[in-house]
Amino acid sequence: MSDRLTVLKTYKLYVGGKFPRSESGRVYEVNDSKGRWLANAPLASRKDARDAVVAARKAFGGWSGATAYNRGQVLYRVAEMLEGRKDQFVREVRDAEGISKSEAAAQVDAAIDRWVWYAGWTDKIAQVMGGANPVAGPFFNLSTPEPTGVVTVVAPQESSFLGLVSVLAPVIATGNTAVVIASERFPLPALSLGEVLATSDVPGGVVNILTGKTAEIAAPLAAHQDVNAIDLTGADAGLARELEVAAADNLKRVLRPQAVDFSADPGTHRLTAFLETKTVWHPTGSLGASGSAY
Repeated sequence: MSDRLTVLKTYKLYVGGKFPRSESGRVYEVNDSKGRWLANAPLASRKDARDAVVAARKAFGGWSGATAYNRGQVLYRVAEMLEGRKDQFVREVRDAEGISKSEAAAQVDAAIDRWVWYAGWTDKIAQVMGGANPVAGPFFNLSTPEPTGVVTVVAPQESSFLGLVSVLAPVIATGNTAVVIASERFPLPALSLGEVLATSDVPGGVVNILTGKTAEIAAPLAAHQDVNAIDLTGADAGLARELEVAAADNLKRVLRPQAVDFSADPGTHRLTAFLETKTVWHPTGSLGASGSAY
């Protein structure tokens, strides 16, 4: 019999590419489906939420300014990293959600595939959403999609990993940065995802992951003047109404909660949820006798 002590994992927040403890020093117990203790997770505070917004805003310029092709490569790299750590995520999802190993493996596989799906869309969504507009007069009139900015994502409560990836990946695929509030009951796969993001090519601050009491963290983020949009997928009806009212103060885009089958084809609606349309007018003309437009 081994007399070694078990080395327990310390879970931390993921903010600005680093792994801080909550500034309050608080943690809360995370238990499995049978009530057995799994770990202590950080209990994020309002100050942690504000720090995450600062990090997301700082990262926005570089991430939104990167080429769509580059963002696609970065998202694909996340899928590569997850493939190498699949066993860990299968174990965490199984323990968190109380499902069988095979069911957890299917969810993890689907989550990895979801990263690949959105990686492929990064350089195609502009062609779908943009275009040349017919106008009367000697002008080009072009509309192109641009990212909204900093997006708060209230992750699904019951789908600890596949649901999380399904709401996070499209936000950053289109050039936004994210502040994620992980599932309150099942936060550990989200915090482990932060470790993957930190060792992939995703720049620090593009994704920030907070754990704790959903309502406590979401309220200051919904009212934050430097947050441009909020995805309410993981909020219940009462909390969603409160957050939507708070979000109206600076005209945030709001994606309301709705029943979602995360195992189904994700489509493009989440890609377009946090995009703005920029329209540019440019005069046409001729160059000499060639008649070429410029």
